[in-house]
Amino acid sequence: MRDLLVTTHTPVLRSGQAVRTYGVARALAANGGLTLLYTRFGAPEPDSAFRAIPGIELRAVVPSRGARRLLAYGKARLNGVPAGFARGISGELAAEAARLAQAPDRGRVIADGPIAAAALARLADTHPVIYNAHNLESSFRHELTDRGARERDSLREFERRLLERSEESWMVSHADIAAARELSPNAHLRYVPNVVDVEAIAPVEPNSQAARAIFVASFAYEPNRAALRFLLDDVFPRVWDALPDARLALVGAGLEHAPSQDPRVETLGFVEDLRATYASASCAVVPLLQGGGTPLKFIEALAYGLPVIATPRAAAGLEVRDGEHCLIAADGEAFAAALIRVLGAGAGDLARNGRALAERSYSIATLRALLAA
Repeated sequence: MRDLLVTTHTPVLRSGQAVRTYGVARALAANGGLTLLYTRFGAPEPDSAFRAIPGIELRAVVPSRGARRLLAYGKARLNGVPAGFARGISGELAAEAARLAQAPDRGRVIADGPIAAAALARLADTHPVIYNAHNLESSFRHELTDRGARERDSLREFERRLLERSEESWMVSHADIAAARELSPNAHLRYVPNVVDVEAIAPVEPNSQAARAIFVASFAYEPNRAALRFLLDDVFPRVWDALPDARLALVGAGLEHAPSQDPRVETLGFVEDLRATYASASCAVVPLLQGGGTPLKFIEALAYGLPVIATPRAAAGLEVRDGEHCLIAADGEAFAAALIRVLGAGAGDLARNGRALAERSYSIATLRALLAA
């Protein structure tokens, strides 16, 4: 039976959202083949990583514009879809998904993210639809706006309906499962972690001579921008007092201008092949103060065998233990102290233990076994 995965962006590996989609697609395709239906948005064509997945069939839908798009938006808003999600709903995507769902060899139908799940609401009334959640949106997204409690309540109601309508919901962490259970006690929930292609990542040897920390992120995402401000304002001034030559490398799109004039802050932008960049670093930092789910760049750094320093918020959804797989620091002073320790003396045990955890719990092979069960 061939599964159908429905997503609302052209599949290209340029964000954490796309990396989750890729991991799920790899696992599903390996378990019997996969049709990936997508709205052509964000890029003209899928990238080579998605095209190379064995057993995948890629199908594109071109969304309408003008009056038809406005009508789809209006219907979604009337059905309680928040404005930010309603803008991404395509009637063409929903119609093609409904048609493909009727194929005689069709397996599971999976809506990839909240916009896709909202688009497939009518199909879910007559056909089982699985919701692949990237985050529990109502647990954090209201923190990113000035609408506070009103935004949170609207998101909670929207997600409650998604969870109740779905045949099953795939959650990225046990923490998200607990929160989703509180939101919808009768929802059918499954743990489906974020994963990376661990087998394709050869671990690097942390560069103990460089005193260089790396922060890999999409800086168009506000929680990552806030994390960067935390590093520049609260952490690195303390690090530089102890290690004047320490450097911070920023890797990822979304920074229109260099955030600091200090030459020790390197703005590298989007990097196609991260291996050399990871190999040039002594450690990775994941300093998130906002956001939900499990940061894929955290898992990726573990897989590359770098020591990781992270905030409690970044580590909350992962099976990591402070001092064994990474170092967890809650404020600027503690984060700087952890960085000074690792940049000055290294942390080989952390690096090895982190890589082993990635192999055991966050690989595509692990996810394939989970989804086959």
